Amino acid sequence: MAEERSKVAAIGTFASAADHAECRRLHRRYGTTYYFATQRFPAAIRRRVHALYGFVRVPDEWVDNPAHTNKDAQSRALSDYRAQLLRGLEGVRPEEPALRAFCDVVHEVRMPLEEPLLFLDAMQMDLTVDRYETYRDLRGYMRGSASAVGLMMCAALEAGDDPEMLAAAQALGEAMQLTNFLRDVAEDAARGRIYLPQEDLRSFGVTEDEIFSGVISDRFCNLMKFEIARARALYALADIGIPMLPPCAQKAVQLARVLYSRI
Repeated sequence: MAEERSKVAAIGTFASAADHAECRRLHRRYGTTYYFATQRFPAAIRRRVHALYGFVRVPDEWVDNPAHTNKDAQSRALSDYRAQLLRGLEGVRPEEPALRAFCDVVHEVRMPLEEPLLFLDAMQMDLTVDRYETYRDLRGYMRGSASAVGLMMCAALEAGDDPEMLAAAQALGEAMQLTNFLRDVAEDAARGRIYLPQEDLRSFGVTEDEIFSGVISDRFCNLMKFEIARARALYALADIGIPMLPPCAQKAVQLARVLYSRI
């Protein structure tokens, strides 16, 4: 496994213009806030970011689409996606357009493979884990679902390896993921998932039945205020790293941060 996680692409170009166009289409359709901010990037970086979005969106769609209810089939699809990625980095052309574009980006910027694999691990977790007892447990999930995306973005931006900058990128990924959780409480509950830590529900006296029923009580509002403060603290940590990014990337990332924090 350690060897698998350390590989990077050493092969040439897979993706066609149509593959990159498909990634851009996915980004525009499903990630409108991110897509709008992405327009501030130079063209070469924008292409990489669209490819990264395509890479994460395809498996996320398999996991979150209400039409996909067969967990065995979802797990097999994720395993095949992972296998295509690994084969792609060995020179075998992936079948999935988004993977073809992403493999080219991994090769282009010499992206460490650990982060894409951690992301795919988190997608597999979504098929089997639907509660998190503590915030620490939730952060373990977000290491793959969110922090890894922040680090992949740093690689796509060729932002370097300053530890403070990378920590800020992880904080921004977590802040945006928490924003999603707070926005999508009802949507996640409809899928049988509660991302809000169980310890926090108990602390504020909110029951799972209230979450599933959509009850908006004072206790629930206080819980949400607590989680919002947690997200805002992460956004503040992220702000430290934005000036450390390449100048050509700072405006786009700052815009995404501002827009997303207002959702």
